[in-house]
Amino acid sequence: MKQDIILSVIIVNFNTYSFLSKCLESIKRSNVILEKIEIIVVDNNSGNKEAERIKETFSYVNLIKNRENIGFAKANNQAIKKSLGKYVLLLNPDTIVKKGTFETMLKFMEKNVKVGVATCRVNLVSGQIDDACNRGFPSPWNAFCHFSGLAKLFPQSKFFNGYHLGFWNMEQVHEIDSCVGAFLLVRREVGERVGWLDEDYFWYGEDIDFCYKVKNAGWKVMYVPTTSILHYKGVSGGIKKHSQHLSLADKKIKYLATRSRFEVMRIFYEKHYKKKYPEWIRAIVLWGIKLKEYLSLAALG
Repeated sequence: MKQDIILSVIIVNFNTYSFLSKCLESIKRSNVILEKIEIIVVDNNSGNKEAERIKETFSYVNLIKNRENIGFAKANNQAIKKSLGKYVLLLNPDTIVKKGTFETMLKFMEKNVKVGVATCRVNLVSGQIDDACNRGFPSPWNAFCHFSGLAKLFPQSKFFNGYHLGFWNMEQVHEIDSCVGAFLLVRREVGERVGWLDEDYFWYGEDIDFCYKVKNAGWKVMYVPTTSILHYKGVSGGIKKHSQHLSLADKKIKYLATRSRFEVMRIFYEKHYKKKYPEWIRAIVLWGIKLKEYLSLAALG
């Protein structure tokens, strides 16, 4: 590993060039020393010659051009294998990096050697915090409370709101179960030890699965609100209400994104909870996922 590369920034692009270009420009303006980092962009067979535009406009970016959409987890792993940094940052293309964010987060990781993964405060365009940057694991009870609405009724309760950990002070650094893949900073030795991202996840879910493995391996996952990014969130899939007006996703892509969203729930349960809970709980969980999927697909028309 080249000692002068401290950070590898990895971005997977799929039909989000207008957002990706703003993201890359924000990285340049963030006070980061470009010689100390590398930026690897994986284009998952976007249309409109986006890969060519990336290569032409951003010469300092290492571009990997795929001939098909191989999925988010697999594309990230593809870039990780070519990366050199002591730390690896998985960054979404629909984000804007605040000045000093990389420096702040790297200093935190250097100071806290037991931390395997860290994320910053992730703000949505509405000004609200992206609750996915402060998550608990989706145990059957946590998931039930979330989807039934109990968590919203008792947002400060550890018992009812374990899904989004709403009881934490979001202005203070604290340990979490999982963070969102929009900004997921990983100590390379930890990623190597747990095997990086599980490629069974095509779209969504790989971030929480990765954090689950990191925690099980004895490392900490931390939320660090002393710096932040802006996340448009969901522009590739087009199924998030707050960003639907920004997305270029057609009905086919929205359908795929919705199916993927619920498929990852099934995959995660089968991988991590199947042996922990009795069969009757599994049956209820899978039925609930199927019902929510049906309703979400029906809403697409």
